[in-house]
Amino acid sequence: MTDLVFLLLLFFVMASTLSSPNDIKINLPTSRAQTTTRPQVAKVSIDNLGNYYVAIGKEKPVSVDPESLEGYLSRIQATDSTTYIALHADEDVAYKEVVRVLDIANQHHMKLVVATKR
Repeated sequence: MTDLVFLLLLFFVMASTLSSPNDIKINLPTSRAQTTTRPQVAKVSIDNLGNYYVAIGKEKPVSVDPESLEGYLSRIQATDSTTYIALHADEDVAYKEVVRVLDIANQHHMKLVVATKR
């Protein structure tokens, strides 16, 4: 008897979570334009000599001074807030150079991905 009550209780709990009576039924219009929002990628590269390069999207990398890197990245973020940083640093680069980019990303609330090889 308790098994039957338990099964009924389980059925009603599952049925009530699957239905969504508070959803608003909306018939959306169709469109031929297919636009998607893709985040912009700012690729920051640091070579083994400590030179910084920044490439936005598929653009050619531009040499940037370490002192002006923060302003450069903040201007990129101001134009598109979905921009995230892909950090490509040579394995021989001093750790403080990598931390500099990490700090800039953290201060400006930018997402950051550190690139590695397999």
